[in-house]
Amino acid sequence: MAFLLRVELPDVPGSLGALATALGGAGADIEAIEIVERRTDGRVVDDVLLELPPQVMPDALVTACHQLEGVNVAWISRYNAGANLSMDLEAIERFTEDPTKALARLVEVIPETFRTDWAMALHRVDGLTQAIASSSTAPKLVAEADDWLGLRKAKVLREVPEWDSTVLAASPARGRDGKGMVVVVGRHGGPAFLPSEVARLGHMVSLAASVQSVRG
Repeated sequence: MAFLLRVELPDVPGSLGALATALGGAGADIEAIEIVERRTDGRVVDDVLLELPPQVMPDALVTACHQLEGVNVAWISRYNAGANLSMDLEAIERFTEDPTKALARLVEVIPETFRTDWAMALHRVDGLTQAIASSSTAPKLVAEADDWLGLRKAKVLREVPEWDSTVLAASPARGRDGKGMVVVVGRHGGPAFLPSEVARLGHMVSLAASVQSVRG
């Protein structure tokens, strides 16, 4: 069973090795580790993708981490996107395969690349906000979606009550053709989107929009 663990630890030699040893001792099989953010206070936020056997509870991993000095678990949850972390370059390769569908292809790879539960690309047709592409698990549109099309930069969005504690982020996707769209991503129950993740999302969406408008 795949789980994703977000952990904050000191950015010093040996910290990551100690973390890996503790998780392995608790029964976890580590599949990948990715740095999410390096902070100015000498700490780093990592995402750890791991497999747990059925007899090991996630709480055991939290306990093992907190026994290490300076380590704090921000979040742990089932990872439904599959047992791999898609890197940004792999995502770029995917959405440049067919430039005419770059944004739709980006929506497909966002859950793996950004560890979200879903993604959707929205635009306005005849005054109505519609999804031009979305994950199979994406929720139904709500009235707030109309306001998102006016975004000027990538940002964290306020939670939508109808979407049951899903944290949200979005980025405008305005290509050179001037057509305005927005890509919205959601994580059910967290963790909150870090500034570095929002910046990455904005860069990736802008690149996909540019590819689609130039080559489409």
